[in-house]
Amino acid sequence: MSGGLYSLEKKEFDKTLDLKNVRPYGDTMNDGKMQVSFTLPLEDSEKSTEAARILAEKMGLTSPDVVCHKKLDKDFTFYVIYGNLKHSVDYNSINIKTVDVNTMTMDETDEYIRNNIKRKVIIVGASTGTDAHTVGIDAIMNMKGYAGHYGLERYDMIEAYNLGSQVENEDFIKKAVELNADVLLVSQTVTQKDVHIKNLINLVELLEAEGLRDKFILICGGARITQKLAKELGYDIGFGPGKFADDVATFAVTEMVNRQ
Repeated sequence: MSGGLYSLEKKEFDKTLDLKNVRPYGDTMNDGKMQVSFTLPLEDSEKSTEAARILAEKMGLTSPDVVCHKKLDKDFTFYVIYGNLKHSVDYNSINIKTVDVNTMTMDETDEYIRNNIKRKVIIVGASTGTDAHTVGIDAIMNMKGYAGHYGLERYDMIEAYNLGSQVENEDFIKKAVELNADVLLVSQTVTQKDVHIKNLINLVELLEAEGLRDKFILICGGARITQKLAKELGYDIGFGPGKFADDVATFAVTEMVNRQ
């Protein structure tokens, strides 16, 4: 405002998407704004709040603000911190292993099995080891499925056996052999101290020791499962969040045909 008490300077914001330097988006492109949360084994105090802020700085946030701190117990406090991330990632340099398969619908999968396998496909699934969570395996196996995607039990050309949770790997293998399974599906939800990796490795080792690894298509899934991790552990494929029975069934039956 010319001649007034205030003068407003128009600020130009960077609106360019640079795939070689991708940063978090908060209010405007490339501002690096992000929110993080964590728990510290400290009492809720001004000193512990400052400790949380310092940790955020060491994580790469500039001008971090502790916007929330809540006492969980006498010696534990939860923090929410908002700040600007100074780091970026070169998106163009990222190479990941993906499954190059066009996901079929339930009806398309049934028809594919009729035409190419000519018998029902037997799939056995479970949450193995100490994992007591069934949400993941139920979403894939149970007839009602999840989020509008029917589970494997509803497929005409698939016999799906959901063994539930806390199934020892030895028992899992025994049941798979008994049912003459084609596909083994392992769900891992609990990941503290990488127990999911230990469970997954143990299953592969047991199968290899009994000379059964090549008999089955081995699939794992869970919140922290990636295709890269699955392959490293000896599985044929790994499904993370956002995947459904359609994806599992499509891979399983096409892989069976590819191996014929």
